[in-house]
Amino acid sequence: MRFLNPMIVVSDMEKSKQFYYEVLGLEVVVDFGANVTLTGGIALQTKDTWSNFIHKQNSEFFFGGNVAELYFEEDDFDGFIQKINNIEGINYVHTIVEHSWGQRVIRFYDPDKHIIEVGENITMVVKRFLNSGLSIEETAIRMDVSVDYIKSCLE
Repeated sequence: MRFLNPMIVVSDMEKSKQFYYEVLGLEVVVDFGANVTLTGGIALQTKDTWSNFIHKQNSEFFFGGNVAELYFEEDDFDGFIQKINNIEGINYVHTIVEHSWGQRVIRFYDPDKHIIEVGENITMVVKRFLNSGLSIEETAIRMDVSVDYIKSCLE
């Protein structure tokens, strides 16, 4: 048994493909029309075909449940923020927050209200702290991880 990829149901395939490309840079790898696989392994399935597969009516689908997310990491987090600030229509769950371990993240919805989280690559968090003058040991304390973990991020 092996896990292949997550699949999310979308109401408008073309709009979803455009969103994932424009906002996250994901490209179509395979396009079967009603089912599309994007770079990174995310699959999109149209709501109509999905309802047939699982023998449910379209009226039984509810988008925007806020119970799951697709998680991405970005090396150039500040550059990504600048990019999405120039895209109209982004519907934010929240603006930038910094978690207790120092990683900055932002969450927003895709066109069907699936949550997308983009976090600062954790190695970049380590480098940001070290560049700010913290030692390896101080960075480990700040991030609540081991010194060995910090060192592994630098290899």
